[in-house]
Amino acid sequence: MSPFSHRDPRRGGRLAADWAPDSWRRRPAAQQPEYDDPAALAAAVAELARLPPLVTSWEVELLKGQLAEAAAGQRFLLQGGDCAESFADCTSATIAAKLKILLQMSLVLVHGSKRRVIRVGRFVGQYAKPRSQPAEERDGQVLPAYRGDIVNHPEFSPESRRPDPQLLLRGYERAALTLNFVRALIDGGFADLHHPEYWRLDFARDAPLAAEYQRRVAAIADSLRFMETLAGQRLGELGRI
Repeated sequence: MSPFSHRDPRRGGRLAADWAPDSWRRRPAAQQPEYDDPAALAAAVAELARLPPLVTSWEVELLKGQLAEAAAGQRFLLQGGDCAESFADCTSATIAAKLKILLQMSLVLVHGSKRRVIRVGRFVGQYAKPRSQPAEERDGQVLPAYRGDIVNHPEFSPESRRPDPQLLLRGYERAALTLNFVRALIDGGFADLHHPEYWRLDFARDAPLAAEYQRRVAAIADSLRFMETLAGQRLGELGRI
């Protein structure tokens, strides 16, 4: 059976709700912006469909397997990031800082729980935000609510608050840039336990638990060096968080 099959071997048939890129359209969807140019929206969606996926199908299958292990108590799921990102925060410093925090938290969780951690970064395309009301009023003027950089702009003006389909494409581009940078950091050794100094954050240096965190890092580093001494070589994947 193909690893990408939609059949459920436990039930002997197709899943009741097969997934497809547009299957969400068959379900109730609240918090949807109202675009005043359906043709422009359709063109932007068609362009997105032609672009390469941000993640591969085998990465999705790998994550599904890891989430199943988390559901069985074999792993711990850690998700971190902003409620809503902005295009302006797509900078190397901001992305690296978020990744550092995620790595630090996962290191503490691994050490304390003795379980592998699934890290899910909520910082690669979280450009939309829900709103309690569809419109906002200021000084008697009513405009569409700001729904995130992928929909419209925060400035309170008719042009800025008009949902723009082109922002969907810009969101894809920013997400691709962020994901590419994160991959490059990880592949370049950013998650290497031999170099926890890569994860230092200046604003957290004097935090109440900073000393305890450094003690945990030192203990893990000592254990890693001990294992490498026994093995007679540097450990590869075991040396990454």
